[in-house]
This record gives sequence, C-alpha cells and structure tokens, in this order.
Amino acid sequence: MTTNNPTQSRLDFNLVLILMLLCLVSCIAIYSAQTTGQYNENFLLKQIIWYIAGSMIVAGVITLDSEQLMKITWYLYGIGIVLLAFLIVAPSSIAPVINGAKSWYTVPGLGSLQPSEFVKVFLILALSRVIHQHHQKHLIKTIQTDLWLLIKMGMVTMLPLLLVMQQPDLGTSLVLIAIMLGMIFISGISWKILTTIFGSALILIGTIFYFILWQPDVLEKYLGVKEYQFARIYSWIDPYNYQDSAGYQLTRSLLAIGSGETSGKGFGTREVYLPESHSDFIFSVVGEEFGFIGASLLISLFFMLVYHLTKVGMETKNNFYSYICVGVISMITFHVFENIGMTIGLLPITGIPLPFISYGGSSLMGNMLAMGLIFSIRYHKKRYMFATDQ
Repeated sequence: MTTNNPTQSRLDFNLVLILMLLCLVSCIAIYSAQTTGQYNENFLLKQIIWYIAGSMIVAGVITLDSEQLMKITWYLYGIGIVLLAFLIVAPSSIAPVINGAKSWYTVPGLGSLQPSEFVKVFLILALSRVIHQHHQKHLIKTIQTDLWLLIKMGMVTMLPLLLVMQQPDLGTSLVLIAIMLGMIFISGISWKILTTIFGSALILIGTIFYFILWQPDVLEKYLGVKEYQFARIYSWIDPYNYQDSAGYQLTRSLLAIGSGETSGKGFGTREVYLPESHSDFIFSVVGEEFGFIGASLLISLFFMLVYHLTKVGMETKNNFYSYICVGVISMITFHVFENIGMTIGLLPITGIPLPFISYGGSSLMGNMLAMGLIFSIRYHKKRYMFATDQ
C-alpha cells in the first residue's frame, strides 16, 4: 500500500539550494565578465530573466507524473525533430548563420532560441521510454533482445544527431552521444556486446587521431577533409604555436586561470582580456578572480549536484524515472567535464557552455527543463505505508 506522506515536503529543497547557489555564482561571474567583454549588453539582467523563465518551466514540469511524461514523450521528441529539420530550410531572417552555424531561431522580443538545447532533454525522455518499454516487453534477456534494444536506442539518437551535425554543431553532437552512451551502460545490455562495440569505437577514434596528427594527407585525399578543419586539434595540442589564430582563446584562458593563482585577484579585478568570457569561457573568469579556491568550490558544487541526482535515481522505485536521472547525469557531467576541460587545455574547444553558469537562455532553460524532471520524480514519489528508512 502506498501513500504520500503529508509530514514530509514533496519539494526537493536540497536541489533548490544547489540551483540557487549555481544561480548566485552565475550572476557574479557574468556581472564581472560583461564589464570587460567585447559586448555592450546587460547579460546579467538577461540571465536573471532566463532563470525566472526556467523556474516557471520547472513549476510546469513538476506537475507531470511518470505516466503523463511517457504519454507526451514522442510528441516532444517529434517537435524537437521538426524544429531541427526546419533549420535546414529556414530563411536567414528566421534562422541566421552565427559563427558559421545555423543553430538558432530568431524570436521577436526574446532573441535567439536554440532548439538543440531542448532536444537533449527530449532525447533523454525518448531513450528512457524505449528502455523501459523494452524491458516490460522482453522479460527474458537474450543476445537478440539486447541487440534489438541497442538498435532502437541508436535509431532514436541518430535522427537528432544527424540534424545537429548538419548545422554544424560538434559540441551538441557530442552531448547527444554522451547521453546515449550513459544510458546504454545502465540499459541492461550484455557486457559482451558493449565490450565489442566500445572496443571497436576506441580503435576507430585512435586511428582517426593517428591520421590527423601524422598523416592528414590521407584524410584529405580519401575523405576530402581540409587541413584547416584540423585547426582545433592542432591548436589544442600546441596552442602557443597557434595563439594568433585558432589557439587564441585557449592561450588567453590559460593565462587568465593561471594568473589567478591560489586565491584569485579579487572580484571585478580582471586583467586578461578573453572573448566570449560571459558564455563558453565563464570558468576562466572564476579562475582569474577567485583562483584555485573559487574554481574548486564551483567544481564541488557540480559534484554535489551530480551526487544528488544519483541519489534521487537510486531511491526511486520507478525504472522510467531512474533512466531519466541517468540521462540527466550524463548530460550535465559531460557538459562540466568538456567545458572546464577545454578552458584549461585538457580537451579540445567545442563551444559547450558550463551548465547553469554560462550566459545563454536556451542552454539555461534546457537545463532547467531537465531539473524539472528531477523535481517531478521527488514530487510524485510514492511512499509505502509500512516501509522504513532502513
């Protein structure tokens, strides 16, 4: 017998506190970044507005239980695919090309809207439903049923992935792949299959990197890849040799973070000019002004978020909810690792924002949509009347 315990709040106050702290960090960093940036806009005010809009999204999503979420999953997924597909044929007045990519819609009164940020969450829902329904239908696991589940997950991911790559948007494409891989790991597919697939993928990636670094002419000859397209890889490996071109942002980011040393230069005391410091390179602002201590605290805050999401996913008795948690964890974790990694030179620059910290309405609302799903899990959690906490 189940019941909702009226003595215990159904709102996840721990998650509320974490998001409030992330909002505070974001506002502080963006305020400082916009004072020395190349734009004359009040990004702080806009970010606050986006946080308010994101909170409204959370308030709407929290009312939906698992059955309602499953019912609307394919509608949301379909809407996302249509929006991505229309970007290809949309006129420049509606979908302008920005920084070489056609990834945004121009919305009067709101600015730019990037549908791929919402498609990430729609993909999480779609994959969660596919895994959940597959296990309900196939109670007995075999190699054939596992392969069929893998094929279904690949097909669901491939459609938005191809559309995003068409824009082109490498960063978002990698996020979609990270979401799929994270959910494959917990989908129950046999490790015999996974070992073969991931082993082959690692060999393929290693081979590609070999040709990029030592025999790029082979890729140019047989695949038509131009040498300038390897600039991000080359500038990542040896940024100071490309500091006047592709390696400019990375070298400036390393200088900013390194000059912050242990405790930083202090709030508002920035000396290193860095383009796009309010968005993709917001971590460099934190590193310069608050040093190793401030950067470590921010990373700890993300660790608390991921830990909490993991705890929510493990505590729920609903498998569909658990799959959603894993998808959200995969998305957030990859964003954090890639963004911070690219600002300190550990990973190539891909243009992925730092979740909840970087300026960006679409990114923030997409992440808040994901958080709305987590709030919904706690809000609709059923408690057994005779159960104990042990």
